[in-house]
Amino acid sequence: MKIVSETEHLIIRHLQFEDADFIVRLFNDESFVRYIADKNIRTKADADNYLLTGPMDSYKKFGFGSNLVVLKSTGKPIGTCGLFKRAELEHPDIGYAFLPDYCGKGFATEAASSVLNDGTTTHSLKVILAVTLPDNLGSNALLRKLGFDLVGGVELYDSHNNLYEYRA
Repeated sequence: MKIVSETEHLIIRHLQFEDADFIVRLFNDESFVRYIADKNIRTKADADNYLLTGPMDSYKKFGFGSNLVVLKSTGKPIGTCGLFKRAELEHPDIGYAFLPDYCGKGFATEAASSVLNDGTTTHSLKVILAVTLPDNLGSNALLRKLGFDLVGGVELYDSHNNLYEYRA
């Protein structure tokens, strides 16, 4: 198990097959489906396939990908946060999702800040993008808080999104 970083409250580590049940739960949460996408991950087998062809493949190709975010105090998984290299975007972008009980408590800010630091130091990334729906007010506010600048819009997966840029 590769730990990407530890913060005051969180451990951010690479996803593993043992996280499949959590992925099913998170990816079927109403806010995940609304603001990110319905990834059609309904079973452990679906989640295993996603883990293998998504995050695990990204770790091999780029050294980064989506990570599990765990509460340090309890070991309980609460969300995901990581960097993605999409063919549709010139630079990697940051993405995060948390179970509703853990939103609005600073965990996304703490995790995303740590992932940004890892991206700029460990992976020497000079530019990191972020894509979010215009009506996802929480996500848009978080990106601005982290130092991202709104640079325009981008069409991704049949929807118009805000495009943010972070420069190291």
